[in-house]
Amino acid sequence: MRVVFAGTPDVAVPSLDAVAASRHELVAVITRPDAPSGRGRRLEASPVRLRAEELGVPVLTPASAKDPAFLTALRDLAPDSCPVVAYGNLVPPPALEIPVHGWVNLHFSLLPAWRGAAPVQHAIMAGDEVTGASTFLLERGLDTGPVFGFMTETIRPRDTAGDLLGRLATAGAGLLVATLDGIETGELVAKPQPADGVSLAPKIEVNDARISWTRPALAIDRLVRGCTPAPGAWTTFRGERLKVGPVDLADLSDPSTPAALAPGVLGVTKKAVFVGTATVPVRLGTVQAHGKKPMPAADWARGTRIEAGEAVGDE
Repeated sequence: MRVVFAGTPDVAVPSLDAVAASRHELVAVITRPDAPSGRGRRLEASPVRLRAEELGVPVLTPASAKDPAFLTALRDLAPDSCPVVAYGNLVPPPALEIPVHGWVNLHFSLLPAWRGAAPVQHAIMAGDEVTGASTFLLERGLDTGPVFGFMTETIRPRDTAGDLLGRLATAGAGLLVATLDGIETGELVAKPQPADGVSLAPKIEVNDARISWTRPALAIDRLVRGCTPAPGAWTTFRGERLKVGPVDLADLSDPSTPAALAPGVLGVTKKAVFVGTATVPVRLGTVQAHGKKPMPAADWARGTRIEAGEAVGDE
């Protein structure tokens, strides 16, 4: 088939590579326009654009998929299918109608669970033990289209969103190509999603990533892992934001572990920093103070000279 691939971030690159290496003819790539990045706010191309240019594939970067010039260009390409992974722009009905076999979306959940922009993050935060990836036919609803196929992936106890998304991006690339193969041969037919089991996974905003130390330790652990690496879980200390990396639940059988800490109160030993929660304390891993580089929590505590009884989340 003639295919036009749509995607933007790093997680879409394995699928782009897989489609490019498949038996299908990759005639173009669609990605979001260059965007400001870093402290200098310089315009930078998306990872998908950079990879497409390395592959020598023409790239389209419409500000909107409703742009008449883009729609004309897409019609001229005459794609049989448009595989899409984390494109990040709404695909309007006029564009959906152009490819003969539609837009085939690779989504990182077992639909209808976790429809939306952040399925991996929400799966970890909810404590799911298994997730996966699905390929489905894009339609006007939010991840509501009929499903072609799926794969499963175990969520490991210490997985961050970055860890899990990396595995799903790699394994999902094979699922996407297999789906295109099945569409081409006519062996694969999309089936409607079940009405039961629907859950939503909206984008995780910065305020969503703020730690509430009055929650149980297990919930805090899941929140931090689900928000790592982005947007990054955080709290406050002495009125300034403190970014928090993955934590460990304290081992109360260890005599060096503070046994009783009120929620948010810091317990500092020679080698570790603990924070009280609604249940057991958690041991901080890496932290990043405002304007500083990430560092082990014990090093941060020594440099900060934490006083007895001080707490995080102290706004």
